[in-house]
Amino acid sequence: MVLKAFFPTCCASADSGLLVGRWVPEQSCAVVLAVVHFPFIPIQVKQLLAQVQQASQVGVAVLGTWCCCRQEPEESLGRFLEGLAAVFPHEPWLRLCRERGGTFWSCEATRRQGPGASSEDQVTLIFYDQRQVLLSQLHPPAVLPDRQVGADPTGTGGLAAVFHTVACSEALFRSDRFDEGPVRLSHWQSEGVEASILAELAKRASGPVCLLLASLLSLVSAVGACRVFQLRPLSFLGSKLSTCEQLRHRLEHLRLIFSTKKAENPAQLMRKANTVASVLLDVALGLLLLSWLHGRSRIGHLADTLIPVADHVAEELQHLLQWLMGAPAGLKMNRALDQVLGRFFLYHIHLWISYIHLMSPFVEHILWHVGLSACLGLTVALSLLADIVALLTFHIYCFYVYGARLYRLKIHGLSSLWRLFRGKKWNALRRRVDSCSYDLDQLFIGTLLFTILLFLLPTTALYYLVFTLLRLLVVAVQGLIHLLVDLINSLPLYSLGLRLCRPYRLAAGVKFRVLEHEAGRPLRLLMQINPLPYSRVVHTYRLPSCGGHPQHSWGSLCRRLFSGELIYPWGQRSDRQD
Repeated sequence: MVLKAFFPTCCASADSGLLVGRWVPEQSCAVVLAVVHFPFIPIQVKQLLAQVQQASQVGVAVLGTWCCCRQEPEESLGRFLEGLAAVFPHEPWLRLCRERGGTFWSCEATRRQGPGASSEDQVTLIFYDQRQVLLSQLHPPAVLPDRQVGADPTGTGGLAAVFHTVACSEALFRSDRFDEGPVRLSHWQSEGVEASILAELAKRASGPVCLLLASLLSLVSAVGACRVFQLRPLSFLGSKLSTCEQLRHRLEHLRLIFSTKKAENPAQLMRKANTVASVLLDVALGLLLLSWLHGRSRIGHLADTLIPVADHVAEELQHLLQWLMGAPAGLKMNRALDQVLGRFFLYHIHLWISYIHLMSPFVEHILWHVGLSACLGLTVALSLLADIVALLTFHIYCFYVYGARLYRLKIHGLSSLWRLFRGKKWNALRRRVDSCSYDLDQLFIGTLLFTILLFLLPTTALYYLVFTLLRLLVVAVQGLIHLLVDLINSLPLYSLGLRLCRPYRLAAGVKFRVLEHEAGRPLRLLMQINPLPYSRVVHTYRLPSCGGHPQHSWGSLCRRLFSGELIYPWGQRSDRQD
């Protein structure tokens, strides 16, 4: 039987002693965690292991002996190490020995089969970096890409126990050589426990600060949930404005950051860290934008540019409508309906130009206060920009809604009259098409209406097509802004930083490098961590965003446009009614 012994590289030069770790019978492997040095009292070693087992809920025991011979090996030391098997009984009993110079390793595993009888198993010695394995997080195979060359052929299932054992045995690594305890250990922190005074002070101060800020956020949430804001106009605006949605999303992020509840698992801790990084980056970019806007009177230049641009857009729309009222592209339209629709839309443009010139004296002050919103973050400023674009193009949206409603009305009328010719009708109660008999008067009126609607359809369809294209252009601009906001909201910056600076923290698996493979000597391997690919890091740790993702495919969008249904952001899919 082949046994696998995972041995930490930090203990390769440790003095002789006992091997402390965990035996995993399902994988037939022994995970060595530390080396207990001489001199020691066996009862004190057992008490230490019992304390570690109670704190970590991991079955830690003495697995065998470790012998590091810096000089000629002594027979008394060998007999003494063999006698420890009776004091700390364990099956199998490991005996690791490193000869002088470090060029020869011996590794044996013995099992007692009866009185005076024993058997030896073949052992494969695997070295691992204890610090990296402790700090890393092994991801399940479900989120991994195809296996890399040199990766573990058995997958990460057998290694989960190794990573779990090292991660849960942190209580064993709290002592170093400067402690005056009864038992001396060698592990990755034996030369000194890693700590930071600033980190400890931050931990001490974070509790009261988080409690205070959590109380303030609860007060803000209570004010936002007031019944005044639940009234119809305010609730409708709050549900449609991107700025309100982004503020609610950031409020949830701040609640998560300043929550006094401790993270239950590494996934929640990583999510909180990614949220903190996202908020800090958002605020930093917002402050940069604020300093740029309020420098060199750029807000005044933007205000002076905005009104002429709005006038230019209105003039271009007027030229477009005048073109449609003539013979656009040589098409012959219904002149009466064409004139009515053209004058109707021209009147709306006249109202819009009057509204723009009425607001022109206040544009600079509005932009100045809008620029202050950048201190809340770049995403808030971008959401406010999306709302401003929607407000400045509201007349285009009105034109699109008018054209879509007229077009949809004629499409529904033509479909109903087409069913009348076939002796069918739409049953609204059973939601199906049933047979129906019509008299002569109904067929005559239906023929007249069908003919009128059919010949008026090209004129209406042309207006609908033009204004739909303009609406899609505005939606594309708003969509780009929302994509940038969602990118800042959902990008896992902390996880990407870990992947860049400390790739071993996000482990996708392991690979083994052969150190020694000679006849008569144990196979020695070095375990190395394969980092998680960047695409998988983004996919695994991406934060939820506040933006609504498209619920319809391109085919569904084309069908909605052809049938005259309203599209994002105001339209919702409704049941068919006739």
